[in-house]
Amino acid sequence: MKRQRGVALLLVLWVLALLGTLLAGLVGWVHLQNRQALWQRQHLQGQLAAEAGIAMAVLAQLDHDPQRRWLADNQVHVLRFEGAELAVSLRSEQGQVDLNAAPVELIARLLQACGAPPGDARQLAQSVERRRADDQAPLRMVEELRELPGMTQAIYQRAAPYVTLWSGLPAPDPRFAAPWLQQALNLPRARSSVTPAGSIFTVKSRATLPGGYTTTLRVTLLLNPSKEGARPYRVLRWQE
Repeated sequence: MKRQRGVALLLVLWVLALLGTLLAGLVGWVHLQNRQALWQRQHLQGQLAAEAGIAMAVLAQLDHDPQRRWLADNQVHVLRFEGAELAVSLRSEQGQVDLNAAPVELIARLLQACGAPPGDARQLAQSVERRRADDQAPLRMVEELRELPGMTQAIYQRAAPYVTLWSGLPAPDPRFAAPWLQQALNLPRARSSVTPAGSIFTVKSRATLPGGYTTTLRVTLLLNPSKEGARPYRVLRWQE
């Protein structure tokens, strides 16, 4: 009888230990689900707030009063949306190196300034030119620069903020070019432009929620305000 009671006690203890392990796993799973749900909610809120910053920048550029339009000087505009703090800036694509229009020498100079040896920079620039000629079509994504033979991730990351596909200019407009780019390409010195950004520009919108969660969007837009009933802009590039 005592032996049976001992076996029963061991069985009960084993069942309790098993249930405790299962319960601990369930509690951990619930906590994980709660954290994921919180992150998803914050991500969605941050995304919507950052998109609101993009919309505010577009509305400013569509304003009929030129005095109220933003300048393409990368100045940060601090705004509020549904409790989130927004930091929104505007950059004209006219101040970038257009991979579809710039000559080989200019592209090579940019890549060399970004760390590529002179020979490699020249070969990469020639690869861009061959890509434009062989396909008989412009590059459609900035990321195509990364796919060129010999391009490294480090050089691409340094060059990407200074290139575009949509200005149509053989050289950056010094009025809109960043100081580093002016120096790297030996462009004429020019103060920040007081003229509008033009129809193609990039908006950077950074949203910070009350809890500190941040979301950043970089969107290149083509304004198209003339057609009635049509969307006033077209997205050319979207980065999160």
